[in-house]
Amino acid sequence: MRDITLTACQMKTKNDRWVKKCAPNPAVYAQTRDLLGRMRLNTVCESAQCPNQGTCFARGTATFLLLGTTCTRNCSFCAVDHGRPGPPDPEEPLRISRAVSAMKIRHAVLTSVTRDDLPDGGASQFSAAIEEIRNADPDVMVEVLIPDFRGSRPALFSVLDSRPHVLNHNIETVPRLYPRVRPQADYQRSLNLLREVKEHPVSCFSKSGLMVGLGETEDEVLSVMADLRQCGCDLLTIGQYLRPSFKHHPIIRRVEEEEFDRYREAGERMGFKAVFSGRLVRSSFMAGSFLQQALRS
Repeated sequence: MRDITLTACQMKTKNDRWVKKCAPNPAVYAQTRDLLGRMRLNTVCESAQCPNQGTCFARGTATFLLLGTTCTRNCSFCAVDHGRPGPPDPEEPLRISRAVSAMKIRHAVLTSVTRDDLPDGGASQFSAAIEEIRNADPDVMVEVLIPDFRGSRPALFSVLDSRPHVLNHNIETVPRLYPRVRPQADYQRSLNLLREVKEHPVSCFSKSGLMVGLGETEDEVLSVMADLRQCGCDLLTIGQYLRPSFKHHPIIRRVEEEEFDRYREAGERMGFKAVFSGRLVRSSFMAGSFLQQALRS
């Protein structure tokens, strides 16, 4: 994986009044964007307006977005387009594998839009991509960030059958805010999915993520963390919600770093193998380093 070379000291974003980022190495950044464009691959980095896109592209890595860029759900926090998506691209898993090889990625992260229109929710596309990556290089670590598959255990197990090293499903927010933030999702369904990960015969790390600043209280966050631990969740990320546009859910508060530190410390006491908590933390950001931290614990 390429080294980071940082120039400048701030990325211009609609949130840059209080979110400071370093600008990426423009040459490596351009190479990454060019390769992804030539291979006709989508990334959640771009579709979800991730504030870490420049950092990741400058390191020659990205989080691949399967099954197009149109989601069948319409969460109020998310920048990804919603509507009626097209059919799955059968060549996409092979192109992703080739990109992983070309970019020399050692920890590949795959996610997708939610595809409630597909019988298996898109699980077979995840499985195919994992298998293509493993066929090309069995030593590459693979992490998947999956939707809830409408609670389908067979769909979940079909992904786990492909033996990802990490299976991530983000709980996103506290249950009180689901009707406003994730109206088509279900808090208990997401918890059940994470619980079922540990019921599969092949062991892998389970992971989840939370946004803060949406209107939750600190006690509510701690309660969700306790629920996740009861489900056997191993890894947790917590980051500041950033509003993609004025049409999206507002930022209710700026969460200070001291609060993120308290979540990390509480998570360690609860028994998470690793907690990555900070303003610009995202579920797939620095995922390889995060997993290595868990492996050392």
